[in-house]
Amino acid sequence: MSEFIRKPNAADDKYSRGVVGFITSSEMFPGAALLGITAAMRTGVGMVRYLGPQHVSDLVLQSRPETVLQDGRAQAWVVGSGVPVDDEVQGARIRKVVAEKNLVVVDAGALQIVDFKACAAKCVLTPHAGEATTLLSSLGHAITRSEVEADSIASALRIAELTGQLTVLKGNRTVIAQGTKTYQFDPAPPVLATAGSGDVLAGIIGALLAGNADGILSGDAELFDVVKAAINLQAQAAALASQDSTVVALDIAEAVGRVVAAGE
Repeated sequence: MSEFIRKPNAADDKYSRGVVGFITSSEMFPGAALLGITAAMRTGVGMVRYLGPQHVSDLVLQSRPETVLQDGRAQAWVVGSGVPVDDEVQGARIRKVVAEKNLVVVDAGALQIVDFKACAAKCVLTPHAGEATTLLSSLGHAITRSEVEADSIASALRIAELTGQLTVLKGNRTVIAQGTKTYQFDPAPPVLATAGSGDVLAGIIGALLAGNADGILSGDAELFDVVKAAINLQAQAAALASQDSTVVALDIAEAVGRVVAAGE
């Protein structure tokens, strides 16, 4: 895992350390932005951009004043967390990002906003079982949630096949699928079963994509392995956060920094 966590060196600036852009949250779901942004920052990126409603931007700045509230270049984007499918403003921003050759984490509402047939970006899709059911049905493969949960490997493979994108099917035993390749994790720490943990994971994945963007795009680093490292990092952060307290998602996001600092 540590090989994909980019530690700063004397030649670095904030851009070379990795820039992650977020198009997340809405007036209805403002917390997703703060959770993902905190997780990305604690993973060690050099800069985070946020594009979203003014009210959410104000909330983000109150807790994370390092955030840049303007569009610009980014090595990776995280989109969709806390974004309703019918949000026209955020939806337009998301469609613009995936229409270009970006690295993009596609979460939650963006799974229905993005037209994967017209997608130029290299994406990581992060549905849970319910979102996977909806996505598969929209792609012409009718399925129930219980069927997705009964065979998560087959469901992840089908999403990867139909979208052409790497898929992370989240659950107690999360599955990664890319092409015909799969990996199923051991059971996750139970404390990850808390609201917002998916937003945290999206931020961690986005940060590792940004920090390893050159390697991913050149073929020197495998996207599959980078995403696998991100999932392991979240699990370690959750386990650490639970050692001395009950856990909410922001605790997991903050604990990421301690795992990274420990160099595990």
